[in-house]
Amino acid sequence: MPYTIRVVPSGHRFEATADESLLAAAQRHGLILPYGCRNGACGSCKGRVVSGRIAYPGEAPDGIGPAESEEGYALFCQARARGDLTLEVSEIHAAGELPAQRLAVRVQALERLAHDVMRLALELPRDQRLQFLAGQYIEIITREGHRRAFSLANAPHDDGALDLHVRYVAGGDFTEHVFAGMRVGEVLQIDGPHGTFTLREASPRPVVLVAGGTGFAPIKGLLEHAFHLGIERPLHLYWGVRARRDLYLADLPAAWAERYAHFRYTPVLSEPLPEDAWRGRTGMVHDAVAADYPDASGLDLYAAGPPVMVRAVHDAASARGLPEAQFYSDPFEWGAPKDAPGS
Repeated sequence: MPYTIRVVPSGHRFEATADESLLAAAQRHGLILPYGCRNGACGSCKGRVVSGRIAYPGEAPDGIGPAESEEGYALFCQARARGDLTLEVSEIHAAGELPAQRLAVRVQALERLAHDVMRLALELPRDQRLQFLAGQYIEIITREGHRRAFSLANAPHDDGALDLHVRYVAGGDFTEHVFAGMRVGEVLQIDGPHGTFTLREASPRPVVLVAGGTGFAPIKGLLEHAFHLGIERPLHLYWGVRARRDLYLADLPAAWAERYAHFRYTPVLSEPLPEDAWRGRTGMVHDAVAADYPDASGLDLYAAGPPVMVRAVHDAASARGLPEAQFYSDPFEWGAPKDAPGS
């Protein structure tokens, strides 16, 4: 039987089973508590147990001392509930509350997703995690000290590694290396998380998400986060690319559409090839959104991709009544010296 966990000072409540950590249970219910390593070593997830009883799977973790335990403090990444609890901890409510970290990561995998898109999976140190919100980005710091920004394609509940979708940019020093010289095991320096392109979870409005090219990366993170939280508002993804081969993970949103009744997927090709035999939507993606939503006043609209596409989506939706406060964007700025987030 799950236990009821109350958080002060926020007053939020969530349920936790006896075999899951309090941190994992809170995340499962959409609450964001501070954490660092997830293994009890760093102490970042420390909070006070105001009432109730907790236990650890083994001995007390290294990140907390006997005196702190006697005062009622616990490490929520390891602590398990042994009854109803009241916890005192400061929740994270906005992207700006997450401190940026500089970490050394190792290339865990390189996977060619399309002719010009590489999935780059980065393994974090064993005793550290990067806490981030869905839709944020990290910066990779090259040996020359240059910074290259890439959106995170995975959601916070799936933070064992960091997933990036790197688009090949001719002449881009980092992307040239990713496609031609990078090897599994290579060590990179990263800094993050950054950005405010995050899901407004409390909004009651239907959500339209527009991705251009590898703008799908942060949109993927937002959607997987929404599915994980059990958000049931209507979610409609538009993905605009040139040709069919550019829909590099098309089976994934198609599978979401089959699994979740409140999710719709509309791919749009601007320059379909004869061999595509395309029977779906064609033209510019912002035109498709405008045609489907002639009244945008009641939407939350998220757009990620090339700046020209983001501006076109914004202008078309604004002309159809979308309030400025309900538009959220992540424009990928192309060109030297900064590769695009998620590019």
